[in-house]
Amino acid sequence: MDELKKLRAHLDLCDEIILDALLMRNKIIEDITIYKQDHDMKIVQPKREEKRRKNLVKRMKGADHQDLILEVFDTIVLNGKKIQSSTLFDSNIVLIGFMGCGKTTISKTLKKMFAMEVIEMDQVIAEQEGMSIPEIFEIHGEEYFRNAETKLLIDMQDRKNVVISCGGGTAMRDVNVAEMKKNGKVVLLTAEPETVLERVKNSHDRPLLENNKTVEFIAELMNKRRAKYEAAADIIIHTDNKSAFQICEEIIARVREA
Repeated sequence: MDELKKLRAHLDLCDEIILDALLMRNKIIEDITIYKQDHDMKIVQPKREEKRRKNLVKRMKGADHQDLILEVFDTIVLNGKKIQSSTLFDSNIVLIGFMGCGKTTISKTLKKMFAMEVIEMDQVIAEQEGMSIPEIFEIHGEEYFRNAETKLLIDMQDRKNVVISCGGGTAMRDVNVAEMKKNGKVVLLTAEPETVLERVKNSHDRPLLENNKTVEFIAELMNKRRAKYEAAADIIIHTDNKSAFQICEEIIARVREA
């Protein structure tokens, strides 16, 4: 029994050490994030993260419960990314722009960089309705779909550090723009018509483009929407000839300035 008490005391000591280490680690992450901002450095450095994890795996080789320990470490790293994002900004990021401008790609990259939750509005509405977006348009009409967008934007206002990726037409409705502004910073992603066509040419889930996949049609529709998009935006980011990582770094910098 004395041996059990001793082991439990050792376990309690380990827990204290782990807790102190986590508190120290989280504080260091905050300090590093602030330092990088102050010195205009890239917030996320994927190569360093990859190297650090490889070193950890190498160190753990042959250890008992290796997979479980690595799983815990990955969770710690994930939470560290959440601390970074909350240190950088405390609001949501609302992505708007023409279909094919890169909203989904940028949402996924922001999730990877900062462990932010992503809400793809079209996907959420399709799941709620139990049918595809083209089917919603065909059966219920566009007005019904836009009302669903408005409701979802309102529902998201209690959340923080979420990326909300809006459908191409969401910002065309004034009430939607008003609800976006209550969520956080509205970021407009833009791209040239040729770029958009290249990105959407094999997609069949965009009703407005399904039978109009030409540069001319896309350019005309983009011009019709441009004024609404720009009026809604707090920040405008041009995406042509930039990597997703570069675009996300620019978004974070501009959100911090806005």
